[in-house]
Amino acid sequence: MDLTALVFSSGWASGVNAYATVAVLGVIARFTDTSIVPHALGRTDVLVIAVAMFMVEFVVDKIPWLDSIWDGISTVVRPTVGAWVAWQLAGDSSGVDQAMLTALGGGTALASHGVKSGVRLAVNTSPEPFSNAIVSTTEDVGVITVVSLAVAHPWWALSITASLLVAGAATVVLLWRTISRARRRRRARTP
Repeated sequence: MDLTALVFSSGWASGVNAYATVAVLGVIARFTDTSIVPHALGRTDVLVIAVAMFMVEFVVDKIPWLDSIWDGISTVVRPTVGAWVAWQLAGDSSGVDQAMLTALGGGTALASHGVKSGVRLAVNTSPEPFSNAIVSTTEDVGVITVVSLAVAHPWWALSITASLLVAGAATVVLLWRTISRARRRRRARTP
């Protein structure tokens, strides 16, 4: 049962920042004696690629509109990484269990990616340049914290990530309604 919570939480994290998720799990696998994270995630080649791509995303994700292009490309990458991480975590589970956990990880990653992309599109409508950097940094810190917590306390992480997913979806709906109303009012004022 802890595995389901870990897969859900790592799936959520992968949807927000797949590379940070793999990097944190890899560091935990490499430098701790935990058996819950497979050693494949701690391989040198996996860690180098994850850290390098995290550094690229760290920069790109803070530039307005470029972050949305990156999110568009990541629509395929993040759920795929979420499913791969879940498959790795499922390890020796039976075929059906492994398939269900893989689908849970990929599906949760797709859902959280949708929320992240929606929020970022809304943030991009803001005229000031700092909101993107603040939101992006908050996401990075959140992913690192959730993944670390998921390994130690998977059910706490599940509660947090499920709450963040629901709150994020509600925020996206609220933001887009607010933006739509503002656009309608602006159009009504122009002759």
